[in-house]
Amino acid sequence: MNSSIVKIEKRLLLEKYLKESLIHHKPLLDCDSDAIYAMDLDGYFLPVNPACEQLFGYEAEEFSKLSYMKVIVLEHLERAFSFFYQSVDGKLQNFDCQIIHKSGEIIDVNITNYPILIDGKIVGVYGVAKNITEIKQKRKKYIEEMQHREEIYREIVEHSPDAVVIARNEEVLFANDTAVALIGALNKYELIGRNLFDFVDPCYYDVVEKRVKDVEKGSAVDFMEQRLIRKDGKKIEVEVKSIPAIYQNEPARHIIIRDITEKKRTQELLLQSEKLSVAGQLAAGIAHEIRNPITAIKGFIRLMEAANEFKQNYLEIINSEMNRIELILSELLLLSKPQKMKFKRGNILTILEHVKALIDTQAIMNNVEIEIQSFSEIPSFICDENQLKQLFINFLKNSIEAMPNGGKITIEVGLLESNQIQLRVIDQGCGIPEEQLHRIGQPFFTTKEKGTGLGLMISLQIIDNHNGTFQIFSNQNGTTIVTTFPI
Repeated sequence: MNSSIVKIEKRLLLEKYLKESLIHHKPLLDCDSDAIYAMDLDGYFLPVNPACEQLFGYEAEEFSKLSYMKVIVLEHLERAFSFFYQSVDGKLQNFDCQIIHKSGEIIDVNITNYPILIDGKIVGVYGVAKNITEIKQKRKKYIEEMQHREEIYREIVEHSPDAVVIARNEEVLFANDTAVALIGALNKYELIGRNLFDFVDPCYYDVVEKRVKDVEKGSAVDFMEQRLIRKDGKKIEVEVKSIPAIYQNEPARHIIIRDITEKKRTQELLLQSEKLSVAGQLAAGIAHEIRNPITAIKGFIRLMEAANEFKQNYLEIINSEMNRIELILSELLLLSKPQKMKFKRGNILTILEHVKALIDTQAIMNNVEIEIQSFSEIPSFICDENQLKQLFINFLKNSIEAMPNGGKITIEVGLLESNQIQLRVIDQGCGIPEEQLHRIGQPFFTTKEKGTGLGLMISLQIIDNHNGTFQIFSNQNGTTIVTTFPI
């Protein structure tokens, strides 16, 4: 049988099927806002509902002479042709394209085509066309807004005084100019694609890996000090913060890096300045402390000269006094001498005894007694002894100055169940007003007439350097300072 005759027969069969369907479903179809139509095997339309006439702009009688090839824009015609024949082959198709309204207006539509089967034969294609012009305009506007925001964000990031790096897993995806300068690269391409850990000091690998995992789980991590390795091999001190981000439509990490080299240098200068200030304030008491054993030494030497006789017990006393002078002078030199942080194992009780030897004379001159109590065996721990000595001197000086009429300072040292050493410095001074307690440790805040407000601020920095904690409690009966250090 001629293929044209077969197509005509199938067209007639399709028209009959549609008429019968409309009798039962016309009320529902008329209410539908989407254009519903049918096409014969040549792609000519048979309108089904009024929304179809409205979408295309043609009246019902015009549709019988209209094929989809005349309403699809040229750029989308090849795709539409392919989808139509896949539907004729029995496959459901869904796609976006543009159609030409009778008025010439271009309309964005989403089309779903599926075959019409009658007695096991495909006689045409059902189609549903949805006007998505408004949706596409909104989408376009949204994309434009997002692109605009991205441009603004990129401008902000590019001109940020902080180094900004965007990474996914361990790969660097983006770096701003500040990051390029910080690492000492010639351009961004020397960083992009590199492994992030190429620039991390190996001793920080473990903690950085943990922070990476936390951010990838969706948690931001706050600033942490660490060291980076520049392209020239030089190590630099930085603060690093990382937050979850989206880059190129995929999860990533937004990393902020701050060079704190100058900040650390300023802290060291402040620390040294305060140390010299403390050494100067202790000088009078130390001079008195040294004069006493010198007087004793001179006296015993004269006694031996007068008797023209060597006495062993006199020599032992002289040696003891000389050792005391040597201890006091060495502690004073350590306090005033600039030193880099040096962490090694130390015993907190030994450090406290050395500090007590230094400050005892000042305490006695102010009628203050210092007592060290230990409630358990205290293990050694990793610390910078010189910094801890400065910390304890600051605590004891403040306590002595808070007791102009004398009193007692008790230093209690104990071991907590959490594997931490706790130190409590308890004085019997006048206390600190409750409304001022929250300001303790702020730069230049002091309750003393001639204080600088830097001593306790530096003390808090020393505690932080040792990953310790600080608490202060005070009332009219005295002040208690509680510090803990992890073993």
